[in-house]
Amino acid sequence: MEEFAKQYSPRDTEDKWYKYWEEQNLFCAGVDTATAKEPFTIVIPPPNVTGILHMGHALNNTIQDILIRYHRACGCEALWIPGTDHAGIATQNVVEKSIAKENLTRQQLGRDEFIKRVWAWREKYGSTIILQLKKLGSSCDWRRLRFTMDEAYSKSVTTAFISLYDKGLIYQGNYIINWCPRCQTALSDEEAAHQDLQGSLYYLKYPLEEGPGYVAVATTRPETMLGDTAVAVNPKDKRYKKLIGKNLILPLVNRKIKIIADASIDMEFGTGAVKVTPAHDPNDYLLGKKHALEFINVLTPDGKINKAGGSFCGLDRFKAREAILDELKSKDLLEKIQPHSLSAGHCYRCHTIVEPYLSKQWFVRTKPLSQPAIKAVKSGKIKFHPERWAKVYLNWMENIQDWCISRQIWWGHRLPVYYCKSCLSQAEESTVNNKKGIIVSQIRPENCPECGSGDIYQDEDVLDTWFSSWLWPFAALSWPLKEKDLAYFYPTSALVTAPEIIFFWVARMIMAGFEFMGQEPFKDVYIHGTVRDIEGKKMSKSLGNIIDPLEIISEYGADALRFSLISITAQGQDVFLSKERFEQGRNFANKIWNASRFILMNYGRDKVKVDLSELIKSQKLNTANRWILSRFNHCLKQTEGNLNKFKFNEAANALYSFFWHEFCDWYLELIKPQIKEKQNQEVMYYILEHYLLLLHPFMPFISEEIWQKISPRQESIMRQGWPQLRKDLIDSRAEKQMQLGCEIIAALRNMRSELEIPAQNLIQAKIFSPDKHFNQTAGDFSGYIKNLAKLSDLEITAENYRPGKNEYAAVLKDAHLVIPLEGVVDIRQQLRKFEASINKLKNEIKNKELMLENKNFTSRAPKEIVAAEKAKLVDLSGQLKKNEAIKNALR
Repeated sequence: MEEFAKQYSPRDTEDKWYKYWEEQNLFCAGVDTATAKEPFTIVIPPPNVTGILHMGHALNNTIQDILIRYHRACGCEALWIPGTDHAGIATQNVVEKSIAKENLTRQQLGRDEFIKRVWAWREKYGSTIILQLKKLGSSCDWRRLRFTMDEAYSKSVTTAFISLYDKGLIYQGNYIINWCPRCQTALSDEEAAHQDLQGSLYYLKYPLEEGPGYVAVATTRPETMLGDTAVAVNPKDKRYKKLIGKNLILPLVNRKIKIIADASIDMEFGTGAVKVTPAHDPNDYLLGKKHALEFINVLTPDGKINKAGGSFCGLDRFKAREAILDELKSKDLLEKIQPHSLSAGHCYRCHTIVEPYLSKQWFVRTKPLSQPAIKAVKSGKIKFHPERWAKVYLNWMENIQDWCISRQIWWGHRLPVYYCKSCLSQAEESTVNNKKGIIVSQIRPENCPECGSGDIYQDEDVLDTWFSSWLWPFAALSWPLKEKDLAYFYPTSALVTAPEIIFFWVARMIMAGFEFMGQEPFKDVYIHGTVRDIEGKKMSKSLGNIIDPLEIISEYGADALRFSLISITAQGQDVFLSKERFEQGRNFANKIWNASRFILMNYGRDKVKVDLSELIKSQKLNTANRWILSRFNHCLKQTEGNLNKFKFNEAANALYSFFWHEFCDWYLELIKPQIKEKQNQEVMYYILEHYLLLLHPFMPFISEEIWQKISPRQESIMRQGWPQLRKDLIDSRAEKQMQLGCEIIAALRNMRSELEIPAQNLIQAKIFSPDKHFNQTAGDFSGYIKNLAKLSDLEITAENYRPGKNEYAAVLKDAHLVIPLEGVVDIRQQLRKFEASINKLKNEIKNKELMLENKNFTSRAPKEIVAAEKAKLVDLSGQLKKNEAIKNALR
């Protein structure tokens, strides 16, 4: 056995053991049908290739590592598949910023050269987060590292696209989509989350074509009026009945537009008359289709007014708004402006306000895919933890919309769609076959299968990043190849992720699992909370409230970071974090180290020949040993149960409470005077050894370091397995005895503290109780009580207590604990001290009572302040009562 350093140093430990684990292939998993090992599989939520480790990653991956290490120890063939996501929009933006420093744009480079630049960037920086995950202790099978743009994975993506297309579940069409003018690409609804804004409602006058008068319309986006092709009113609206069918003159554009009637129009909104811009609003799009209106797009892809906007051409959309309002005002066509709260979609990457935009895009029909995914959650085949997230999932799935999957960027999986120019020109003349001229293929065809023409070109668009990541649970296992790994490790066991990607990723993976594999992709979904600062704000660079996990690891160690995060993360609840929180994990690591060092220094392994199992069988273990063995098995049971229920913080806190309070504060102190006794040696070592096995999934580095020092086997702790629950060691009698003994010791210690008796001074104590059981336990425990309460003598009597002079008594259940004070304390000095304290407390209580009787205070102060003051009054009253009791005992 090695010597322990006086202090634990994570810096000297963590890199050493991670390297050892990798060299020994301890993270590797393979198909093991010979031993009938049960597989346990997790796929990592692949972080963006642009990413660096943040606290959300640290929490997410710590949870996954705990699960993997736990199930690996339980004997499962545990596989944690790592990987990174190509992150189409994000990565393209990063590289575009990089080449901008060379005064270049991607358009100047051209598509092929730009893609080369992205790959070069990925080779240089794309593995940063992988290295950081290793610093955290993530025990992934790194041999299986996947990237969503690697060759095999790309084949999975095109296979999925072709399969859905052949089934009619992928189609192309002109629809209103979310368009980001900054990224210049389409976005799905989930990528354009709405945010509440304070805007304005503008009332515009549209003159009648014939005769005087006008119709006023209310809009939040006056710039889109340039594309209006109608004004709609409700057919029941008496104000406009006579005008239905008549024409208006669209201001500034001078185009005739008709007044149409539609029952969908809300008569209470604005003026009850609504401008209809079919190319720039999803509701107007439906009206345009229904009433066969013209669709006029007035915006360029970068958010400027196009040629259809006449004199406003070239202006940015918001600059155009100002110019249009100025001109309308000058022509007396702006009736009024009112403040108006509205909700607008924002790009999830750059936070630009998106535009509803008519565009030809590719879509997935999600309704047919959603049905088995809905059934799987309703039937319990897939379980969410906490359960409340199942309702959120089901609500979205039952109202699911078709998914826009094409993106107008260059970095990503290019659509496996090819066009024949010859067939397309014929298709334009006939709309009977809308697929004419479209070829969907894994590889570029040499000739058109319809007409034989070689004039073929590929679609410029790439697929939405989520279209590749929704295949992750099986594509990461080399689907569509029918390999043994896929059959053995799929479906995966658990998914650990955050709530914000339930729709982006979780729901879509479930749909993909049933569609392509015929079964669910995982059995359990654990949704952890969001990491926030101590004030509850979400961590972000802009707010300057980020805590860097790597800095915490450097200062406190990875184990401290892991344990601190997990111990404060209740299931599904947000995490409120400050740097000081990590002191808990550091202090716990130090406690484990110091206790282990103390045990090793006092453990004569070579001299101890006692067989613990024989001692247990012969029932010769003392109360302290029977108690700690029983408490350890309770801890084991709690830890197992909570891990199986995804209650990670409860498992961590059970481990913390057992080791710090029961094992260190009580057990080691109890046995310290007889620490060299053989049974104490064996039990002490047994508990430490088995506890390290429980601790390992949570704090892998320190548990390995200590294991290597205390174990003669010189084999990694990862190879030892999970301890078996020993129900035969659960001893309720010993626990009751120990509980009572500890209560007596704690009460006596408290009495000493109240009387300010120095710790080094041994004193006498008496126990008066008519309860035979109490006295028997106290007698059995007398050696421990005398040692830990610092007593020179302990007298136990079955008599009832009668108050005597110069003694201090406390009540504990059916007993009185008594400390004779003569010669122990200076009674006169103590009396003066307590009289002064009592007077001070009485004054404080009087002031508090006056404050709480003052209606000006109780009516105006916040309720929580009033409640806090009332609590302080109760506390002060309790202190007064206790001090008066001590003073009376001193008389």
